[in-house]
This record gives sequence, structure tokens and C-alpha cells, in this order.
Amino acid sequence: MDVIGVIPARFSSTRFEGKILAKISGQPMLQLVYERAKQARLLEDVIIACDHELVADTAREFGAKVIMTSKSHISGTDRISEVVNPLDVKIVVNIQADEPLIHPSMIDSVAAALLDDKNLNMATLMKRIEDPALVDDPNVVKVVVDKNNFALYFSRAAIPYLALNAEVKQPAYFKHIGLYGYTKDFLFTYKNLPVSDLEKTERLEQLRALEEGFRIKVIETNFDTIGVDTPEDLERVKLILQKLA
Repeated sequence: MDVIGVIPARFSSTRFEGKILAKISGQPMLQLVYERAKQARLLEDVIIACDHELVADTAREFGAKVIMTSKSHISGTDRISEVVNPLDVKIVVNIQADEPLIHPSMIDSVAAALLDDKNLNMATLMKRIEDPALVDDPNVVKVVVDKNNFALYFSRAAIPYLALNAEVKQPAYFKHIGLYGYTKDFLFTYKNLPVSDLEKTERLEQLRALEEGFRIKVIETNFDTIGVDTPEDLERVKLILQKLA
């Protein structure tokens, strides 16, 4: 296979236990994510990687392919690695289970970047920030890129910093959207990298790749997502989907 999508679906959550099974329009949030992933043109398969029988049973009920993984995994990357280790696949897309607004074209954009350029190891997404209030929100991760759209840095702070008397009066700010694509080989390299100082500082896992000197391609998208971390986030998503219906 060339490309598959894996949805790491951890049941436990500090702020919102069992959130991936929370209902949106009568369906578990995980089902919405899975069905949107299935609409991506470039994915040859979509797998839910979970650590809890309730999640597995629910996923099987709506027809998903499910693989049970260890409960000891610290990150989604570790969970995905367990799933893809025995598979003959070139590219893996990591799809967040708590982002039900994910658009299939976002998945295809990441997959296409890796398929089209054999020199790439890792790709992700960014969305131009239109609401100024989000620039200083530490829950919104920002990214700055070079002229070829490779990541220079990710931060919870407002980057680029607008200096006094700067020639640029309205810099562009971009939100990082945490959908990742990797080559299978690089996935295991990335998984085994040591936790970096920058990662510890910002609590952003992708910084370990930059700190080790690896490049991350960042594709701009016109679509946005909302990560559901709290019941309040869930209500925001419900309102958005009601407006789109």
C-alpha cells in the first residue's frame, strides 16, 4: 500500500474522560472523524488504533477496522507505530480522534506532499489566523515557515513577534493543525528520537524533529479544525456542524 490513515483513539483524557465517544448528532465523535477520513481520496485504508474495549466495540459497530494496542503508550505516535510495524505501507497519516471537523482534503494534501516529493519525511498543515484574539492564545499553536514552506519553529507564543517600529505592520500568523503524515521509515526514526529541551519547554512533540535537524513540510489549508479537549469545545463543534447542516 502507498498511503493509510491511522486514528489513535485513546479512551482516557484528563480534562474530558471518554471524549472520543461523546455524541454529536447522535453519533460518537470518533465515527465522524472516521467517516471523514474514509472520504480522503488518497487513503487506501483507515485504521482505528485504540486501547479500550468500549472504543473498539463502538468502532466495530459503525464498521471501522480496529486494532487493539498497548495501554502503556504515552503518545499517539507510539500507538500508530505499533499498528503499522507489521504493515507493508509507504506513508502513514496520523489523524486526530478528537477533531471531528477534519476535512478529507486536508488528509489528501498531506499525503500528496509526501507522494510527490520522495525527499520528504514528514508533512503537516497550517491555517492562516483570521481572528486576532487567537494569536496570543497559548492553546493555539503557531508556526513560522521558510520560503519553501518548511517549518522554522512551532510555538504557543505569538510568532513572528511584531517589534516596535517594524516595517511590516500586519504580519501573517498561522495556526498549526496537528495532522501529520510520515514515511513509515521516518515514523520509527521520529518515535525513537529523545525528548528535546524545546519540546519540554513548549510541550510540543514536533519540536523534537526540528531540534534534531529534520525538516517538516507545512502545507497551507483553507480549512480549520477544533480539537475537542473539554465539554465546552464539544458544544462549539456541535454549533458549527448545525450551521453547516
